[in-house]
Amino acid sequence: MLLAPAGLAMLAGLDGALLLLGVPAPIRLHRLADVHGQLMVLGVVGTLVALERAVAVRRRAAFLAPLLLAAGSVALLSAAPVAVGHALHLGGTVALVGTYVVVWRRQPAPAIAVQGAGAAAAVGSALLLLAGVPVAAVTPWFVAFLVLTVVGERLELMRVAAPPAAVRAGILVAGIALLLGAAVALLHPRAGGAVLGLALLALAVLLTRHDVARRTVRSTGLPRFMALAMLAGFGWLAVAGGVWLLGGAVTDGRAYDAVLHAVFLGFVMSMVMAHAPVILPAVLRRPLPYRPVMLAPLVLLHVSLGFRLVVGDGWGSVTAVRVGGVANVVAVLAFLAVAVWSVAVGAPARPTVAAVPTMSAVPVEPLVASAALR
Repeated sequence: MLLAPAGLAMLAGLDGALLLLGVPAPIRLHRLADVHGQLMVLGVVGTLVALERAVAVRRRAAFLAPLLLAAGSVALLSAAPVAVGHALHLGGTVALVGTYVVVWRRQPAPAIAVQGAGAAAAVGSALLLLAGVPVAAVTPWFVAFLVLTVVGERLELMRVAAPPAAVRAGILVAGIALLLGAAVALLHPRAGGAVLGLALLALAVLLTRHDVARRTVRSTGLPRFMALAMLAGFGWLAVAGGVWLLGGAVTDGRAYDAVLHAVFLGFVMSMVMAHAPVILPAVLRRPLPYRPVMLAPLVLLHVSLGFRLVVGDGWGSVTAVRVGGVANVVAVLAFLAVAVWSVAVGAPARPTVAAVPTMSAVPVEPLVASAALR
């Protein structure tokens, strides 16, 4: 039930993206362009993260977080004052922090601390929005929420590869630096941007070097698809870090567009595509079988984003930004369509007769991926 508002928020957010690009959009609500970022971050990703955590915790109170986040998105799309949506999102993020407190009590671990810090950043973003701070200035808090949530998940799964303690410590330090940079950027954008950039670059390097995706990319099927999406996402995280390091926490112009979409499309949306066949079945209670056609929207997303950032933002071509932006929207919608079709069709039929493989014939990478990505 709570997935429906998240889906509505995504469609509305994509519509707002088209409005911001200055191209025809199906719906032209006056506030869509203004709440586009909040809908995509807190309304879509925030609701999905909170819902997944609530299902894992198995406590009724934990569902308060996705409920309030979903309600906030609906409020932003209604005729209610914008402050109502901000207040509901603030309540949802606070409830999400409470959920992580429950998880921490059950399993005190660095990975949970990183994810909890991400939820705290979400509270900061919602509080700033409620106080009337412009969305562009809130962007570092959005980034901290999304990046730390994903990094915490990946840190938890790194136990499979058993990285050195220095690697885990480095991720923790970079995560703290990301939060610090978001706070500093409110008063000193140049200094805050440098801290943010260094933190993102450090995380990108550590994840690329030590994440299990480096192993599973040599596999086939779903493990390889997930690994490709994750490794590409790590690359875009480095791009955003480089722009922030060189230009500070920019709030407008081509550099702002590049950072925003390198993180939210190149990193976050790529991670959503990677984990959808694993996470959504736990929420939907229905399988989402992987199909090779899922590679098409993933490739379109990264190719169009590269075109948008290099030709559009890099060379200053407004047309390229619009073309790349529209293709970004098409890629996301195409993946949603493929996912819905895959759920509806169900799992592919298995052969009726098959040889029983020995343990030595079973590839290690898929087993690692399926065990790690619960």
